[in-house]
Amino acid sequence: MGIPMDDNIHAPTVASGPTSGGTPLDFSKLSMADLMQEKERIEAELSALSSVLNSHGVRMSSSLTTFDGFPRDDIDIAQVRTTRVRIIHLRNDHKEVMAHLEKGLHAHFAQLQNAQGAMATTNGTSVPSVAPASVTDNSIGDAGTQSTPFAKVNSVEPRSPAAEAGLKAGDTIRGFGGVHWLNHERLSKVAETVQQNEGRSLTVKVTRKNEDGPGTTELDLQLTPRRNWGGRGLLGCHLVPL
Repeated sequence: MGIPMDDNIHAPTVASGPTSGGTPLDFSKLSMADLMQEKERIEAELSALSSVLNSHGVRMSSSLTTFDGFPRDDIDIAQVRTTRVRIIHLRNDHKEVMAHLEKGLHAHFAQLQNAQGAMATTNGTSVPSVAPASVTDNSIGDAGTQSTPFAKVNSVEPRSPAAEAGLKAGDTIRGFGGVHWLNHERLSKVAETVQQNEGRSLTVKVTRKNEDGPGTTELDLQLTPRRNWGGRGLLGCHLVPL
């Protein structure tokens, strides 16, 4: 599988620190576009910091002492500690940004509902209401979180789980299990979902260009990650972020 397999970064929650060493950002005052930019910036820095830990051969939970309690001399302990603290701050910032993005989506769908209600009153017709849904439960569907592609299928190995599910090179991914464009974290969440669901079927929402004409087709494919299919990885496909 060609997606980045970052370390699982789990750490106790602490108070969020400044995002740039100065005054902490007030995410509540940012527009949706600015929140999306901040989300991408945080995810890029998290990816870079994860690479720093990888370069030392450690994770968030790795011990910095030897088995007999002495500080390890094979790593830069000060740098690892500083990097871990920064990761904790950034993950808290990321959670806050995602919460404000969800709030913005709720407000957007509330406006749509109010607009449709006004049209129904003006025209004297009945219009079905559109209920806003939560980003976290993936129930917005095509009108929300799973309408925007976040990854593209670069290649698919023959006879792989991805090929058996019907994935094709050129497909764009709108949803991968519970992962969508707001929470994929540069595809690290896709890798995590695959690892956690080996042998279990996942719904993959795909947009595919029509071969016999203009336009696209949206598909819901069932993909089961598994080993021992004859190639590398659990999927047998290469994904790149959009």
